[in-house]
Amino acid sequence: MRVIVQRVSSASVTVDHEVIGRIDHGLLLLLAVAPPDTQVEIDWLVRKLASLRIFADEAGAMNRSVLDVRGSFLVISQFTLYASTRKGTRPSFNAAAAPELAQTCYDQFVRHLATTTHLPVAQGRFGAHMQVASVNDGPVTLILDTEVKE
Repeated sequence: MRVIVQRVSSASVTVDHEVIGRIDHGLLLLLAVAPPDTQVEIDWLVRKLASLRIFADEAGAMNRSVLDVRGSFLVISQFTLYASTRKGTRPSFNAAAAPELAQTCYDQFVRHLATTTHLPVAQGRFGAHMQVASVNDGPVTLILDTEVKE
C-alpha cells in the first residue's frame, strides 16, 4: 500500500456536486493498493498513521500524533499513486491492484483505522470521479509505502 499523508486544517470530497466526506483538523490520506497487499500491510499502515508525530506541541515542534490532537481522517482511494512513466509519457497503472482487490483492501483499511483509533473517519467513494479540496497545514506532506516500510 502506498499513501500520501497530508496534515490538514480542513478537507472535503465531492461526488456529483455533493459533499460526501468532510473533516476539520486531521489527516487527508490518498491511498493506493498493490496486488500483494493483505491485512499485514493494513495493520502496519494504521499503526504508523496513528502514531506519526506530525502535529505541533505547545512549543511548535512536531511532537503530537493525530491521536494526541483528537483529529480526523479523510481517506480517498488513489490508484494513480502506482503510476509508472518508464515507457513514455502515458502512465501505466499495472502495479496497482485490480479494482475488486483494491476496494476490499480499501474498505478493510477504513474499518480498521476507525476501530483502532476511535477517531472520525470520512471517506470518498471508491471508483468514483471525485473532487478533493484541502487546506494543507504547514504544509506537511509525507509518503508512506508498506513495501519499504517508510
